Amino acid sequence: MNIYKYPDQKIWGKICERPKIPRTDLFPRIQKILQFVKEEGDAALIRYSQQFDGVTLNTICCSPEEINASDRILSETLKSDIRLAISNISRFHASQRAKPEVIETSPGVRCWREARPIEKVGLYVPAGTAPLFSSVLMLGIPAVLAGCSEIVLCSPPRKDGTLHPAILWAAKEIGITTVCKVGGAQAVAAMAYGTKSVPAVYKILGPGNQYVTAAKLLVSTENVAIDMPAGPSEVLVVADAYADPEFIAADLLSQAEHGIDSQVIFVTQNAEILQRVKKETIRKLKYLKRAEIVIKSLEHSKMVLLGDIDRCIDFSNTYAPEHLIIHTRNAQDLIKDVVNAGSVFIGTYTPESAGDYASGTNHTLPTNAFARNYSGVSLDSYVKMLTFQSITPEGLEQLGPIIERMADEEGLDAHKLAVSVRLKKIKKIKETV
Repeated sequence: MNIYKYPDQKIWGKICERPKIPRTDLFPRIQKILQFVKEEGDAALIRYSQQFDGVTLNTICCSPEEINASDRILSETLKSDIRLAISNISRFHASQRAKPEVIETSPGVRCWREARPIEKVGLYVPAGTAPLFSSVLMLGIPAVLAGCSEIVLCSPPRKDGTLHPAILWAAKEIGITTVCKVGGAQAVAAMAYGTKSVPAVYKILGPGNQYVTAAKLLVSTENVAIDMPAGPSEVLVVADAYADPEFIAADLLSQAEHGIDSQVIFVTQNAEILQRVKKETIRKLKYLKRAEIVIKSLEHSKMVLLGDIDRCIDFSNTYAPEHLIIHTRNAQDLIKDVVNAGSVFIGTYTPESAGDYASGTNHTLPTNAFARNYSGVSLDSYVKMLTFQSITPEGLEQLGPIIERMADEEGLDAHKLAVSVRLKKIKKIKETV
């Protein structure tokens, strides 16, 4: 990992750069994939699965028999664990339901908002190097709770052309029946445009690598919405002299193992803890199954030594991490100073892994500094808010002349007319009573 000691704030932006493929190379490549899927449909999906995943697909979507077979394959222990995670995630997201509140802005003028589900949503579940069945829960549960009428799930197939049984079982358990064996940019294209096998949706959600993220950004300029740019994964850990180096090293490694383009940042005001964390990270590395991936990720990861904890939090806000772990003695006191972060993990015994799996919060979060202006996936991601208003004759009598004068000033006669004809009608009714 690269180490920066007391860097001038002028170069913080440089230190905060993420590893990425130049857009000049990435976007044209992805645009071609999108265009071929749009024109050729399933044939393009089958061809790209062979080209990118080395898989020959006979069918693109999983049959009910394939999905149901997962019940026999998964252990009862894992099923029980997933059910507990479902319970926690459901409880947290159900609490996000907004209750309509009617506001009388003026006498006789009532305004309110009501949520309506986005009817068709597409969920992208990564599985290239690890089958992230936890993402099925994070994306699927709020979609079901929101009442989305059509939910399409896409995930990259394994070499034998199947999906991991935990992905299938998790989908089945929460009520998702349309599951497709397709990944990468081509999956995003399929959900955006629709093919014979994959239904088109109105919004695509889920994390992914740079290719998936680029595809989401490109289709969002056309006819489909996206949740946010989500991926590759990242974590920033802020720690002081009282922190446990073993815990910090484990947190850094847990994020680095997501992929070679993941990034981990460690920020502290204590030189000794920095060195101890570095040694502990190297020591633990040799025990990891995905050490090869972790090593490549750590090559563009960083350790930063700053003057005090306040500066560490300032640096974190500049970086705007997907995940922020505050591993200090006064962690709770620092929350108020956090401005930019996808999800925050507070204190010694709150590992980021808890949010990834089962604490209840969502793990689909903004990356690449988009935490400055995006929120993570929530129930809100699956609904749109409609505004309503209802005006009584008495209310229009009071508000109408104001609207007429404003419309007149803008030169919009028909706007004024829409009010004027009603005011005349109200006046006529009153005169006849």
